[in-house]
Amino acid sequence: MPSTLSLDKRRFPLHVHISVMFTCLLLLTGVVLGVFNYQQTTRIILSSSEKLFQRIEQDVQLDLKATYEPIRHLLSLLVGNPAAQASDLGQRLALLGPFSQSLKDNPDLASLYVGYTDGDFFMVRPLRSQALKQARQAPKPAAYEVWSIERDRGTGQLHSQSLFYDASLALISRRDNTQESYDPSSRNWFANAKDDTDQITTEPYVFFSTRNVGTTLARRSGNNAVMGADLTLEQLSATLAKHRVTPSTEIALVDGNGNAVAYPDSRRLIVEEQSARLIRANDLNPALDALLQGKAQGNHLRLKDRQWIVASRHLQEGGPQGLQLALLVPEDELLADAYRMRWQGALITLSILLLCLPLGWLTSRVLVMPLRALVQEADAIRSFDFNYPLTRRSPVLEVDQLSVSMARMKETLASFFEITASLSAETRFDPLLQRVLFETMKIGQAQAGLIYLRENEGMSLEPHGLIIADNVQDLRVFDIRSQDAQHDASPVWLQRLTNSENVVTTLGFEQAADLQSVLLAMNCPSVHLIGIRLHNRHNETVGILVLLLTDSGQEDDLEKLSPDRIAFLQAVSGAAAVSIDSQRLQNRQKQLLDSFIQLLAGAIDAKSPYTGGHCQRVPALTLMLAQAAAASQQPAFSAYQPTEDEWEALHIAAWLHDCGKVTTPEYVVDKATKLETLNDRIHEIRTRFEVLKRDLWIDYWQARAQGGDEASLGAIRDAGLAELDDDFAFIAHCNLGSEAMAEADLQRLGRIARRTWSRTLDDRLGLSWEENRRQQRTPAAPLPVIEQLLADKPEHLIERNPSELIPADNPWGFKLDVPPYKYNRGELYNLSIGKGTLTREERYVINHHMVQTILMLNHLPFPDHLNNIPEIAGGHHEKMDGTGYPKQLKREQMSLPARMIAIADIFEALTAADRPYKKGKTLSEALGIMASMCRNAHIDPELFELFIQARIYQQYADRFMEPQQIDGVDPEGLLGKAGLRV
Repeated sequence: MPSTLSLDKRRFPLHVHISVMFTCLLLLTGVVLGVFNYQQTTRIILSSSEKLFQRIEQDVQLDLKATYEPIRHLLSLLVGNPAAQASDLGQRLALLGPFSQSLKDNPDLASLYVGYTDGDFFMVRPLRSQALKQARQAPKPAAYEVWSIERDRGTGQLHSQSLFYDASLALISRRDNTQESYDPSSRNWFANAKDDTDQITTEPYVFFSTRNVGTTLARRSGNNAVMGADLTLEQLSATLAKHRVTPSTEIALVDGNGNAVAYPDSRRLIVEEQSARLIRANDLNPALDALLQGKAQGNHLRLKDRQWIVASRHLQEGGPQGLQLALLVPEDELLADAYRMRWQGALITLSILLLCLPLGWLTSRVLVMPLRALVQEADAIRSFDFNYPLTRRSPVLEVDQLSVSMARMKETLASFFEITASLSAETRFDPLLQRVLFETMKIGQAQAGLIYLRENEGMSLEPHGLIIADNVQDLRVFDIRSQDAQHDASPVWLQRLTNSENVVTTLGFEQAADLQSVLLAMNCPSVHLIGIRLHNRHNETVGILVLLLTDSGQEDDLEKLSPDRIAFLQAVSGAAAVSIDSQRLQNRQKQLLDSFIQLLAGAIDAKSPYTGGHCQRVPALTLMLAQAAAASQQPAFSAYQPTEDEWEALHIAAWLHDCGKVTTPEYVVDKATKLETLNDRIHEIRTRFEVLKRDLWIDYWQARAQGGDEASLGAIRDAGLAELDDDFAFIAHCNLGSEAMAEADLQRLGRIARRTWSRTLDDRLGLSWEENRRQQRTPAAPLPVIEQLLADKPEHLIERNPSELIPADNPWGFKLDVPPYKYNRGELYNLSIGKGTLTREERYVINHHMVQTILMLNHLPFPDHLNNIPEIAGGHHEKMDGTGYPKQLKREQMSLPARMIAIADIFEALTAADRPYKKGKTLSEALGIMASMCRNAHIDPELFELFIQARIYQQYADRFMEPQQIDGVDPEGLLGKAGLRV
């Protein structure tokens, strides 16, 4: 059945799917790898950042330690110098040497000094920069400044001066500092150190003199002095600058008060307002302040839509409260490499994708090309085109396997359809069985094949065909018996077939039973037997197919018995079973049709005892003529080589050529006299003559009673009786219709008809309603009525039904002259028939049987090869000159078989000895009449010549004619009379 499936326009080719899948996989791979690399890079960077933060902390701690520890040691050494306890500048200058050396060795030291409880102060400051020299108004070669403050112990007057020394500690100049207000004893470093036995470190602050950020380390020296060292923290800012991870990294050292003491940009540390002070961490960056206030979540801080990676560590160095190291790195800058790698990965993926797309597209098209070819091959197979080129092999294993499987399937289907087509094309039963055996043996590579068919309702199987080594064998020679699968004595393999579709087994010579003769012919002691049950559409067993293969004992036998080969054999056998069953059913249908045809022909013949056998003899004679035409070497018949279907059509047409006679009334077909209908109405006329004769006697006796002369009255009576007898004898002779009516006969018939007789009984009593209806055409006359001896009354006219009229443009081409009335039963009209016994109306009724024959046959659903039956059967009353009926066809318009039936019908009718209106003619008489008909172009001249030369008439006469009808025939004379010889 046709498939309801159709192509969906939303479907896309496989190479598009492969390309899209390839693209998606690349994208997915790129995205996954990008995300993975991004996450891994982020994790690595974050992990590295933690380690970096630890390293920065360690570096800062080391820097702090490296900054503070030497100074502490230095102070520990210097506080023991006796000059630190001196009371005047001269003695204190002894500290210049060790102080200058210490300042030279420690670049971070801004100054070394000693403060006294009485307010004296001694400081050595290195002049390391030109800016500092300018700020201290020092001479250009000055390398050190000694700042001394002395107070007069008596007056308390303060004397402050600056002494400038060069690098060799030679005094260059001296300058007094007026309005000096510095008092070291009021400073925190002095007070804290004086009260502490150990060194102290001050909170970072802005140095008064140098405006540097630093811190002071101080230690008590004796009871009245405190030695201090100003340590600049610029190196810490440089250290922090070195550890800036990204350009926007924020890193700072903050003291306990929230003041920044170290920052990569050290210039921002000091805020110059009324006095120099340290900048607050919040003023540097709010993020620093947020971190120091503990607003970070773990190592992340989000501030103003920016994410920071942060770290905060408390350092013990740097003052009494220590320092806080704060580090903030913007996440976007920290992960810039990760972002870059991510976008680079995406770009690389996109680039690879762009490069691979054409490659994937081309590769997918190359891979899909075999599939497309397979689709085209499948479409070709669907269209039963098995000559489509094989699909080329594919590098893809599954596609290649599909291609190989498709090729095998195509070969199998082609072989299957070729076999089934050949089986279906075979219309003869025995060749069909042989074809089944040959084809299945070829598929199964069998050396012998045998087929059993079920012949009755039981399970008895009769052998019907045997082939050994490609040769058809005679079953009788091998004595192969019939089998009954339900019988216990039947072979085991046959019993197994009753419950399965096939059986495969091995038979030795001892188990072969009646197949031993086959094994002997095969010269094989052991065979492989393949048995397949043949069943029809109703799963009823039709027969058994047996294939015998030589048992070679090699592995090749297993291939021959493989399941796929058995399945193929079973499929072919199924088609063969259907063909066999269909052929047998068709044969039975043909037998049924033929029996029905012969039954109908017999019924037509039996309808009339005078035409019995006509429908049976005409087919026999037609077949004789057709066989002679097919065997003739004459040019007129060289093209006539009927096929089996054409023989069948001729056979059916000959048997049904008069099937329309079933509609013809018997009394018309069998009308032996002119007045005969269902009975011969001559008896009615005889009765009227009897009445007239009685009237003569009555007149005679009445005249005698009135005294008339007996002799004269007797003469009148006798003359009248003799005339009536003669007239009736004439009418009775006319009624026979054996001779043609002369004009004098018609005139005499008219005179007789004008004689009258007296009717005293009502002729409308006891009649059918239909006859009464016709009599109502005329009013009833009062009794007694004087009527003519022979009457043509209105009620004798039987009207024709309008449906029986044949239009001139009828589709069948009938050209019959239809009389206005169906029957005219007028007595005078019938007796006046010029020749024969039939009126014009009755002749039409008989001729109309050809119309009915054609109509009846046209209504039968004949198969295509029998469609010409109506034409063949319906032309046997046509004449070669176009004057026949019912279509007035000419010779060239008629087929050769139709012309054959015409000759057969005429010859049978002429020679038939069972007709009521004539006796059968002899051979010479019949052939003489037909020769005249040939000369007059009524029958086919070529067929008539063949009819004579092939002595077909003699064959027919020997079978069907009475011996007394068979006389001598002069073939050449007949052909001359027919105008076929000069």
